[in-house]
Amino acid sequence: MIIENSQLTDLPVIFEFYHAASDYMKSKNQVYWPKFPKEMVVREIEENHQWKLTIGNKIACIWAIALDDELIWSNKENEASIYLHRIALHPNFRGQNFVKKITHWANEYAKNMGLKYVRMDTVGLNKTLIRHYGKSGFEFLGIKPLKSTSRLPEHYKAGEVCYFQKEII
Repeated sequence: MIIENSQLTDLPVIFEFYHAASDYMKSKNQVYWPKFPKEMVVREIEENHQWKLTIGNKIACIWAIALDDELIWSNKENEASIYLHRIALHPNFRGQNFVKKITHWANEYAKNMGLKYVRMDTVGLNKTLIRHYGKSGFEFLGIKPLKSTSRLPEHYKAGEVCYFQKEII
C-alpha cells in the first residue's frame, strides 16, 4: 500500500471514482455528489491537496485535503486542522477499512505540521456513515445547516451537514 499525491494523469480515474461514489449514494437514497468541476480537481492536484492510495499498480482510493475550511466549519476555523474531503474508492476495494488507513495517514501528516485535529463532514444524516467514522476514531460533533452554500459544491445545498473530528495523537 502506497499513499502519495495524485497526478494530472490520474484525472480520469479520479472522476471515475467520483461517478461511482455518486451512483452508490443515489442507490442508497443519500445526498449524492454532483459532477465536480475539472478545474477544481486540477487545482487540488497542482497544490498537492489531492491524494491516492495504491495497492500494487492500482489506485484503490482517493481523497482531497484542505488546511482551512471556513465555509463549512466557520467558527471552529481558528483551530489548526486538516480537513478530509471526497473519500472515494474503487468498488472492488470496499470493506477494506480505507477510512482507518486514511485517518492514520492524516494523523501523521497533521502531527508533522503541528495541527490539532483531523476533521471531516458529510451532507445528510447517514447513520451508517456516522457509525463507520466513529469506528475509525472520529467523534461525531452533530449536525447543523450551513449559513451560506453559494461558494460550495452543489450537494451542500441538499441538507444539513454532519461534523466529525479526531484529535491528533
